[in-house]
Amino acid sequence: MSERTQESLARRRALVKFAGASLVLLVSPVGRAAVDRNPGILAVRVWPAADYTRVAIEHNAPLKFSHFTVKNPERLVVDLEGIEFNSVLETLSNKIAPDDPNIKLLRAGRFKPGVVRLVMELKNEVKPQVFVLPPVGEYGHRLVLDVYPLEPPDPLLQLLERNDSLDAIAGAQEEKKPDQIAEIKPEKPRQGKPIVDRLVTITLDPGHGGEDPGAVGRGGSYEKHVTLAVAKRLKAKIDAEPNMRAVLTRDTDFFVPLQMRVQKARRIQSDLFVSIHADAFTRPDANGSSVFALSESGASSSAARYLAQKENAADLVGGVNIDVKDPMLARTLLDLSQTATISDSLKLGKAVLNEIGGINRLHKDSVEQASFAVLKAPDIPSILIETAFISNPEEERRLNDDAYQDKMAEAIISGIRKYFSKNPPLAKSRLARLD
Repeated sequence: MSERTQESLARRRALVKFAGASLVLLVSPVGRAAVDRNPGILAVRVWPAADYTRVAIEHNAPLKFSHFTVKNPERLVVDLEGIEFNSVLETLSNKIAPDDPNIKLLRAGRFKPGVVRLVMELKNEVKPQVFVLPPVGEYGHRLVLDVYPLEPPDPLLQLLERNDSLDAIAGAQEEKKPDQIAEIKPEKPRQGKPIVDRLVTITLDPGHGGEDPGAVGRGGSYEKHVTLAVAKRLKAKIDAEPNMRAVLTRDTDFFVPLQMRVQKARRIQSDLFVSIHADAFTRPDANGSSVFALSESGASSSAARYLAQKENAADLVGGVNIDVKDPMLARTLLDLSQTATISDSLKLGKAVLNEIGGINRLHKDSVEQASFAVLKAPDIPSILIETAFISNPEEERRLNDDAYQDKMAEAIISGIRKYFSKNPPLAKSRLARLD
C-alpha cells in the first residue's frame, strides 16, 4: 500500500471519528432518546384517589404491550415488549403508598427475553383501562394504567351523609348546655338566617391535577396545588352556610377529565359550578384576577380565546382515554341551547368579580367569555375564576399565602351570597337526580 493511500485512509478515519464525536456533542439527552428506536422506561408516576388510581409509565419511543387480568387474588398484568429492565422498574414497588385505595402492590421483572412483566395486585375488583398517550408538553410517550373500583364513590350519597351528620350535630347542640357546645367543633354549623330557602348545592372545581400540573410559577409553585387549596377553603365556608353545601370535583392530587367535571356537577344537580384556576402568561408582569363565563358566539377578547384554548388542552396533558365513549357526556357538550344559563352565569360572575376586586387588582373589570369546555353544563350557571397570575412572582407569593387564599375564598362566597340574594334558586327536589 502506497504512502498516499495510507494517508488517505488515515484522513478518512479521522473524519469519521470527528463526525461521531460531533454527533455526541450536538445531540442532547432528549434528542438522543428520540433517535433511539429501542423504547426505554424514563419514569413511573402514580396518582392514587378514591375515584381511581392512575399509573403513568413514560417511555422514550412507542412500545408494544399486552395486558390481562387474573382472579383470586385480583391482579392486572401488563407485558412490555422490547425494553430492558432498568433502575426505574427496579424501584417500582416503592411507588405504591400503603393507603392507596385501589392498588396493594406493583412490581416488575424480566418475564422472558425482551419482555418485562408488570404485576399490579389490587385491593378490590376493578375496571381497568390501559391506553397510550402521544408526547405532549414536557411528557414523552406514556402508557397509562387506570384502575377504577367497581363501586366508585357516589357524590350524592356523600352529600346525604354530610347532611345527616349536620342534622345530628345540630340536634346534639340543642341537648347540651351552652358551656358544652364549644366541645363540638363543626364549621359554624347552621347559624344565622339562610340566604336561600332550600338546600343549594355548589360544585367546586379545582383546576388541573395529577399528570396535569397546570401553570408553573417561577418559584416552582404548581397551579394544581394552589387551586385545590383555595377550593378546600371555599368549600369549608360554603358548608358553614345555612342551606348550602359544596362538592369538590377532586379532593386530592389526581386528574379529572374536563367532561367528567361537568358530569359530576350534573349528577348531583348542582345549582352552581365554580372552576378555580391561577393564570399564567409569557410576561412575568401580567397580573390581576379575572372571571369568565361560557360564550355561544366566540370569545370576548383574544386573551379570553387564548386562555380557553389553553385550559381546554388540559385533557391532552392530563391524559384521556379517547376510546371510552359516554353518551351522557356527549349530550352534555352538544346541548348548547343555554342562553338563560349563560345569562345567569354572567350575573354570578359579575357578583364574584366585584368582591374579588376588593382584595386584588382586576385584570379586566368585566366578566369575559369564551368557549371553555368545563363551563358547558347546559343547566348549571358556571364560571371560571383566575385567582391571580402564578407567572407573576409577587402574585405567586400571594397565592401560596394562607391569608390570601382565605381572603380569596371569602370574596368568592361573598359574591355567591349576593348573587343568590338577587337571584333566588328555583324550587326543586331536595334530592339530586341520578341521571
